[in-house]
Amino acid sequence: MQKLSRIVTLSIALTLISGCSYFGVYKRDLAQGNLVTPAMADQLHPGMTRQQVIDLMGSPLLEAPFNASQWDYVYRLDEAYGGIEQRRLTLTFNGNRLASVEHHGDFSRPPALISERGIGPSGDNEENRGNLLNVSPSEKE
Repeated sequence: MQKLSRIVTLSIALTLISGCSYFGVYKRDLAQGNLVTPAMADQLHPGMTRQQVIDLMGSPLLEAPFNASQWDYVYRLDEAYGGIEQRRLTLTFNGNRLASVEHHGDFSRPPALISERGIGPSGDNEENRGNLLNVSPSEKE
């Protein structure tokens, strides 16, 4: 009986310290779509050509299949231990020129994954110095 209790105790201890933990799983933020910052959205203005919009914003995530004059830039951030942030920018073209811009969501601040220093790690070590993704636009000039 004493041997059986030792085996059960050892089995429980090994289960608790193994990878199949009772305490939970690791989660991470999941960003999907086009990353559109407030600065990018502010630079859009009626009269721009499609190529100028692509140069500024990149290719759209969605082009309406039955209406070639509408592009959608969609961004969704599913925070691991928080809520969901969604943004959508709908651009309507008249021929080859941008006619209107519609904002859906909060474009008053950058998405949560972008720190004040830029996209990527926020550490101030030697590896991150000189990396263009970690430099704000004012530091590039």
